[in-house]
Amino acid sequence: MIASLRLAAAVKERASDLGFDACGIASAGETQHADYVHQFFQQGRHGDMAWLANRRDERLDPRTYLPGARSIIVVATSYNVPLRHPERAERVEGPRLPSDDQTRSLDKLGMTEGKVARYALGIDYHDHLKNRLFTLADWLRTETPCETRVCVDTAPVLESEWAARSGIAWQGKNRLALSTTLGSYLLLGEILTTADLAGDAQATNRCGTCNACIDACPTDALTPYQIDPRRCISTWTIEHRGDDLPGDPHGWLFGCDICQEVCPWNRKAAPATDPLVQPRPGFESGTLDAEAVLRWTPDDFRSATRKSAMRRVKLPQLQRNARAVLSNGRA
Repeated sequence: MIASLRLAAAVKERASDLGFDACGIASAGETQHADYVHQFFQQGRHGDMAWLANRRDERLDPRTYLPGARSIIVVATSYNVPLRHPERAERVEGPRLPSDDQTRSLDKLGMTEGKVARYALGIDYHDHLKNRLFTLADWLRTETPCETRVCVDTAPVLESEWAARSGIAWQGKNRLALSTTLGSYLLLGEILTTADLAGDAQATNRCGTCNACIDACPTDALTPYQIDPRRCISTWTIEHRGDDLPGDPHGWLFGCDICQEVCPWNRKAAPATDPLVQPRPGFESGTLDAEAVLRWTPDDFRSATRKSAMRRVKLPQLQRNARAVLSNGRA
C-alpha cells in the first residue's frame, strides 16, 4: 500500500512537471453511468455520429480497452484563454481587425464575425496532449513493470466520468468536467495502466441548484446531466455533413461555448498559462470574418487551419456554417 501511495504521488509530480494543470487517479472499473449510455444510443442521440456507437463495451468498462487495467491516470490542461473581443471577454482590449482586411470600418466589425470554440483557437491539442501523456506513460513503465494505454477524446473512454472519479473535476449539468479552480475549459487525457496506483476520492458535485448552462442553451440541447447532440450547435457545425445546418447556429462558425460562457465557475477560473493552448495569430478575438471565409480558397483554408482542431471540418462545411451565421443575422 505504501508503494502504491508513493508511486501515485510520483505520477502526479511528474505530470505537473510535464505541464498538466491537474492530475488524479481512479481505480479502473465499470462505468457508473451504464443506464445513461444505453439510453443515449437507444434513443439515437448520437445522430450523424455513427462512430460513437462503435466499441460500446470499451466505453462501459475501460478494462476491455486495456485488459488487466487496474488504474486510470487522468490529467487536465486548462484552455481558459482570454479573448480580445468586447462581446466575449471581460478583458476588453478593443476589436482586432483581421490582417487580410485592414480597411474595414469598426462599425462593420462584429456584424460579420463568426465565433470559434475556444479549444480550437490554438494548435491541435491532440498532438501535444498525447506527446505529454506518452512521456508520462514511458516514465511510469520505468518505475514499475506495467502496461499502459494513452487516451484522448478520440478513444472510447468516458472522460468526464473518469475525471470525476479521479477527483480532479465533477461532471456538470452540461456533462462537461468542472473544477473549482480551473472551470470547465479543460482538455482531458488518460493513461490506462495495469499498475496498482492509490486512487483519489471522487470529486464532489458543486453545481447545486444552478441551471445557467441549461437555461442559456438556445437549442434546448441540455437537460440536467443530459445532452442531446442532435440539438447541439457544436455538433451541427462540426459533425453534421449536410448542405444546410439543422438550425440557427447563433453566431457560431465552429463549435459552441455558450454553456461554458455562462458557468459561474469559469468566471472564477484562472487564465490558462500553457503556451500551446494560446490563440494562433489571427484568432485572438475568438472569431473569424464569416464573409472572408466564404471567399477562402482551399489554400486559404489550409493555411488558416494548419495544425488546428478546425481541420475536423472541410472547407465546404466551414463555408456552409459561414452562410448560416450570416443568413441568421447573429454574427
